[in-house]
Amino acid sequence: MMKRMAVTLGALLAAAMLATAQPGFAETKVVNVNTASAAELTTISGIGESKAKAIVDYREKNGAFKTVDDLKAVQGIGDKLLEKVRPQVTVGAASDNKPVAHP
Repeated sequence: MMKRMAVTLGALLAAAMLATAQPGFAETKVVNVNTASAAELTTISGIGESKAKAIVDYREKNGAFKTVDDLKAVQGIGDKLLEKVRPQVTVGAASDNKPVAHP
C-alpha cells in the first residue's frame, strides 16, 4: 500500500513538473518602475543596487516614467540594458505587476 502511494505521489509530482516546465516558455515577473522600491527593482535581471537606487532617485526628482523608454534618462541605463530589461518592466498601474509568459 505504501509503495503504491509513493509511486502515485511520484507520478503526480512528475506530471506537475512537466506541466509547469513547458519548453519555450518562461515566466517573468513584471515590475512597475513607477511604484517599485529599490529592493524590488533589483529583482530585474541586469539591475543591481546602484541602478535601482538611480531609478528611484530619478523618479522622485522627475516624476513617474511615462514609457519604458524613459528609463534611458537614468544614468547607467542605455539602449542595450533597456532592451534586456524591457520584458521585465512596466510603467502601468500597480495592478499591472503580474507574471507573464514569454515564448
